Amino acid sequence: MVLKLDKVNRGPHLSTLVASSISREIAEGRLKPGDQLPTEQALAQTFGVSRNVVREAIARLRSEGRIWSQQGRGAFVTDATNTTVLTIDYDALQQANAFRSLFELRGILEVEAASLAAKRRTESDIAAMHEALDIMTGAPYGSVMWLKTDLEFHRTVAAATGNPYMVQFLTFVSERVRDSILAAGNQQRSDDMASITLGEHRRILEAIEAGNPEEAQAAMQDHLAGAAHRVGLPDIKPD
Repeated sequence: MVLKLDKVNRGPHLSTLVASSISREIAEGRLKPGDQLPTEQALAQTFGVSRNVVREAIARLRSEGRIWSQQGRGAFVTDATNTTVLTIDYDALQQANAFRSLFELRGILEVEAASLAAKRRTESDIAAMHEALDIMTGAPYGSVMWLKTDLEFHRTVAAATGNPYMVQFLTFVSERVRDSILAAGNQQRSDDMASITLGEHRRILEAIEAGNPEEAQAAMQDHLAGAAHRVGLPDIKPD
């Protein structure tokens, strides 16, 4: 078994790159169902990363159903025909059309989630949204912390729907969007952009807190249209 694994470029998304490289080996048949992956130490040396990064990558591949692990034995490639786990290939998202499609899917889910959240939110949901927005306000715009807290804010909106599947799908899709933004480094950054983006989030929160589903939908649509423009997808607009 000859694998085509190379060192990965440094960055905040190292585990994503490692997971993507291993996924490519599986997709191209160099790693077959039942094959055992090299040890964590061997993978760390091959990719030029820490073992913690490799563990994160393995955990991601396991959550995506691409591999399974057994204590004391290691990690093995799953039989693809038996997995029902949704996966979105990281390399594919480097293509503009694929990223645009993913962003559109996110929009469909997010707008409906905002409406449901306005109808179903609890006091604890509102408190969680406020907390996420407060942390986001104090983070440098466009930083890893900003994007992480932005994702957390949207996760709290999804949680307020009371639908656990909405949380799972939105978290999965939003994480892939965030990873692609980090990898591309194409988000516009300025104090004005920070103010505009925070204002969009506050409008969403205020509509949900007020129990206004129509305004929550409109606020989320406007936010996602603005977000699309900020990452170079100006043709994505609200209905």
